[in-house]
Amino acid sequence: MIRIDIRKKRFEHHAVLGPIAFDIAVGETVALTGPSGVGKTTLLRLVAGIDPDFEGQIVRPDRLAIVFQEPTLLPWRSAFDNLALIHGDLSQADIDAALSDVGLDGKGDLFPGQLSLGQQRRLSLARAFAGQPEFLIMDEPFVSLDSETAETMLTLTEDLITRHRPATLFVTHSKPEARRLSDRILNLVPGPGGAVLG
Repeated sequence: MIRIDIRKKRFEHHAVLGPIAFDIAVGETVALTGPSGVGKTTLLRLVAGIDPDFEGQIVRPDRLAIVFQEPTLLPWRSAFDNLALIHGDLSQADIDAALSDVGLDGKGDLFPGQLSLGQQRRLSLARAFAGQPEFLIMDEPFVSLDSETAETMLTLTEDLITRHRPATLFVTHSKPEARRLSDRILNLVPGPGGAVLG
């Protein structure tokens, strides 16, 4: 069970998140929506443990994975090494299987610059799932993709979530994406003491 209880998040003297509390069950996928600039990415950073400066408490498992808006790959490392460096305990067969799961068979020796944006996003997805995460966090993973590539990514993500069943929290501006991938949709809205769930 993931438990999020944020009483307040401030930047200097400005409150950006007000009281926000919700749980995510094992295997449950929760979509977080809301207008641009309301604090969705800030909330994800708190939940992921990237930003520990807030009032409240977050309970999450140690084995988590994050898929950012951009692939955040190491450009000087091959696709294979981008997985191997993060998951040092995986065998070559495990990494080959992770690449195959996202349609990157035979591309382990290529560098990120030799891959299309869609392939880089798929590599980022493979890296997230290769470690068998108990908790998956995704920050608009399908943004800025053409419709065909976005559909491919959605289908891959749907399949991987179904097979691995991590607790999942993802941010999206797309209601169709939220309805398709999630069990539950939460909406972040501006409030006088910082954004709250509406």
